[in-house]
This record gives sequence, C-alpha cells and structure tokens, in this order.
Amino acid sequence: MYTRAATATIQPEAKISAKAVVNPTPSPDNDKFFWAYTEEPHRTRRQAIIKAHPEVTKLCGPEPLTKYCVLAVVSLQLACAISLRNTPIFSLPFFFTAYVVGATANQNLFLAIHEISHNLAFKSPTANRLFAVFANLPIGVPYSAAFRPYHLTHHKSLGVDGLDTDLPTAIEAFFLDSLLGKAFFCTFQILFYALRPMMVYQLPLTSLHLFNILFQIAFDYVLVTQAGPNALWYLIISSFLAGSLHPCAGHFIAEHYVFNRPLPVIGPMETAVPVPETFSYYGPLNALTYNVGLHNEHHDFPAVPWTRLPALHDIAKEFYTDLPCHTSWTWVIWQFIWDKEVGLWCRVKRMDGGRKVGGAWGVDELGANEGNAVVGVR
Repeated sequence: MYTRAATATIQPEAKISAKAVVNPTPSPDNDKFFWAYTEEPHRTRRQAIIKAHPEVTKLCGPEPLTKYCVLAVVSLQLACAISLRNTPIFSLPFFFTAYVVGATANQNLFLAIHEISHNLAFKSPTANRLFAVFANLPIGVPYSAAFRPYHLTHHKSLGVDGLDTDLPTAIEAFFLDSLLGKAFFCTFQILFYALRPMMVYQLPLTSLHLFNILFQIAFDYVLVTQAGPNALWYLIISSFLAGSLHPCAGHFIAEHYVFNRPLPVIGPMETAVPVPETFSYYGPLNALTYNVGLHNEHHDFPAVPWTRLPALHDIAKEFYTDLPCHTSWTWVIWQFIWDKEVGLWCRVKRMDGGRKVGGAWGVDELGANEGNAVVGVR
C-alpha cells in the first residue's frame, strides 16, 4: 500500500523548474533540503478560494464543542492516572493503558491546544490562553504558552529557514540520515519537537509563560502528593508515547515531509510548479485528532475550526481533489523509516524573502478574533 503522496504529486504535464523551485546545486553546508524560491502556497490558495467561494469565510470562528471535548479527555486522563496509582510502571496493564488510552488521549490534547492556539475554543483570546493551560495539565509538562507563538510563526513563515521551528535542522538531518537514525527520530520525535524551537530562536518570557509553568507545577505536586508518583508517571509516559511510535503520531511526519522526491527540470520560471509541501490525510484517525489530517485546509484557513474543515473541503473541492495526500499515518511512519529516498532532508525550505512574494500573513488571518500582534510570532 502506498500513499498518494508517494505516487502522485503534480499533474502529468507539469514540470518542476530547478531554477524556480529546487536548488540544483548543493549549498555551502552541503544540505539536501528542497530549497524553494516561491512564496508558501497557502495564502495564495486562500485568496483564490475566497474569490471563488466567498461563503467559506462564514466557516471561521470558535467551535463551542471543543471545550466539552477537552473537559472529557482531561477527566479521562485524571481517572486513568488515579486508577493506576498503585500499578507498577513496568507492568503490562500500566504500559497497555498508557499506550492505547493515554497516548491517544494526550495526542488529542496536543491537538486541542493546537486548535485553541488559533482562538477556536472561545471568542475571547484571554479565555483561549487560560483554557490551553487547563488542557495542558494531563500532559505533565508546561508547554501551551510557548507552543502558540512558535506555531503561529510556522503558519506565517512556513518553511522559512531560521523561523519555522517545525523544520528539522541540518544537524538533525545529517546525523539521522540512516534507517537507525530515522527510527530513533520517530521514537523520540516528541523530544525533538519540544527542544528544537528553543535552539532556533528564543521567545520572550511573558506572564502567561510563568502562569503556565507555575500552574502545571502546582497540579503535578497535588497529583503526586494525593495519588502518588505513578499517577504523574502515567501522564508523562502517555505524552512520550503520544509522540513516539504511535499511529496518531504519524501526523507529525505526514503534514510536511515530501515523500515523492522531485526531479528538477530546468525550465522557464513561468512554467514552474512548486513542490507540494503540505499533505492532508482523510482517514478515520481524524476523529481522534481534531481533523488535523485536513492539513492543507487548515493551513489555508487557520481560523476555521476542526468541525468545519470537512465543509471547507467540500465547498472548495476543486482546489483540493488533485493535491497529494496520505491514506495511512501508520504507513507514513513505516515508509519514513524504511524508504531510503525519504528522510529528514525531505522538507521544503525557503529563505526569508520567499514568503514576501505575495505578502506575509496578517495576524488576523492566523486565528479567529486575533486583533493584536502576538508576542514571539515572527
């Protein structure tokens, strides 16, 4: 079984121009990333969709259901943590529950925080910030406050070297460019996503960061004193497994890694077709992950909540039908590890100027009810 991303990326008659899209010669540091010299595709497609289907703008705005889903999953994780308080960590019941229930639940909370970062749980930005801190609790370590500016920068500066912290660094790609290296990356990718942003650029410390840290520490302290250390270990291990070799973790790789290596064809700039750099997934795991698989749709319209992304896809179907997509997140992980042609180098990168060809994203386009500049977004 192959993903469509591995078998079809552009129309048969299209040509990829090495001059316009892919750097035909190695850069000074000999990296193998796909260097693009065009702007990221989402803002342009967003404008085209709005022109063709102006009604899609009515899909934007908060989704009230989100807060109830978060409350249910937080309650589930607390119940599991307390029920396993006397269960040995190195036991089958503990690991089975942490992998099947805990990892799935915490991946769900990762993506709930992702939704909330776009102001899609409440109309009030402040309410969204505080609710993200609440959703963060079963993850065990504070990260929601830092995630938001890094993630909005990922949208605003997709693929921009030195800004988009979703991009692997050249050091990662070089040292993990092997079967064992890729297996290591997939096993510990949650740590890469947690630590890499701080290595790329530093965020200013705000009162929200401080609140997130102190509130999480207080929660962890109460949990350990009242239920014992195993309860906290359950949450932390669940978070680790959620970003490891878990089916839902396949979305981390599926979203932006290029599985069909482009073959540069020298040609005129005006005939160039950019290498696809965002890939959707329309399978059943979207039901557990806030429809994050509809990733082209999400990047085109960050202010459309998870419940309305399928409607966006249906309304603007002619813009999405021919785009490459994945059919299985589990297969994505398997292919990423075993396919010699796929690895951490398989990402589209652009220099800062590339994002300014058609104008950078405005803050108001990155989420619902976003009126002011976001501290840390570049």
